[in-house]
Parts: sequence; structure tokens; C-alpha cells
Amino acid sequence: MDVQSPDVAAVVSAHARPAEARTREGEAVEAVVVPPLLSLGYHVKDDIGGAVAGRAAAAAAPLGPDPRLAEVMARRLAEAGLRDGDAVVMAGSGTRDPEGVAQVEEMARLLSERLGREVTTGFAYAATPSVAEAVAAAREGLADDARVVAASYVLAPGHFHDLVAAAGADVVAAPLGDHELVAEIALERYEAALGA
Repeated sequence: MDVQSPDVAAVVSAHARPAEARTREGEAVEAVVVPPLLSLGYHVKDDIGGAVAGRAAAAAAPLGPDPRLAEVMARRLAEAGLRDGDAVVMAGSGTRDPEGVAQVEEMARLLSERLGREVTTGFAYAATPSVAEAVAAAREGLADDARVVAASYVLAPGHFHDLVAAAGADVVAAPLGDHELVAEIALERYEAALGA
């Protein structure tokens, strides 16, 4: 996707025949693309959707929202030293896609439920409010010793996590990373796409 090589379409083309080349109706897919993405957006719908269109291939759903991702974020927040009284902003990478924005907001609701406290949402890119705006809003009315802690709703260190880290939170939790629950979700998405 995006600037990486090889692109998804090239990989799918190398592993899955054109759909019309399949010998019988209902023949199994030859490739499943599991997006390493947390919500719907351009890459899922256009890049991956376009790569599998017309091929003996299928696209899996993005990894989120899922309560297990809330569990991973809760652990990352605990590792970062989240305290009672701290405000939590869940920082997603961002998208212009309304469905993707709604999925990130649903994920914030799941994290709020998991933590038993209010969680607000900010976006590093495209959607509003920005992470910096969400951090500033969360800071209003905090007790003197309370902090704003950002839950990084991105998979790995890199551009989007750097944007989250630069948005002014007092503490920024690590990205989700290679946690076993993330891998479990990816496998389930693969199996669901294969079964469909």
C-alpha cells in the first residue's frame, strides 16, 4: 500500500488468477489480503479492494474495531503509567472515510468501557478533532497533578505514531505492536475472508 514496494496489486496478481480463469463456480480463492489497518479508509476500499477485484482473491476486514484491541491499548496505557485522574485521548491515524471515522469512535467507546473511564478521540490526520485539539480539550478542568495520556491507536512506530507523540500529551502509550491478540484478530479476519 501507498509508498511500499511491491504494491498489493502486484502481489495479488502474482498469486491469484483472473476470476474468469477459474474453472468452476465457487472455486476457492487463491489469495486473501489481510490489511494491517485498524479501520476502513482509502487503502482498504480502494488499494486493497482494487487489487482483489476481478481476481480469485478476497479482502479481509480491517482489524478494528474489536474489544481485544481495547485490551491491548489498556495494557499499553498501564505500561506507560496511566494513573487515576488522568484524562485519556485515544489517537487514531485518521481517515476521510466516514465509516472509518465511526469505527475509530467505536473503538474509543470500547476502550472507555474497558478502562471504566471517559476516553475522547483525536486523529493524527484528515479527520477532526486533531490529536492536539483533543489533548487541549482534555486538559481543561484537570486537577493540578493529573495528566493527559494518549492511547496510540496505531499498529507500529512510524509516521502516525510520531504525529501522536508530537501532539502535546503528557504521556504517550506505545503503539499496539506485535501483541498476540492483534495476531489473533488478523488470523480471524483471514479465516472469515477465506470462508466468505
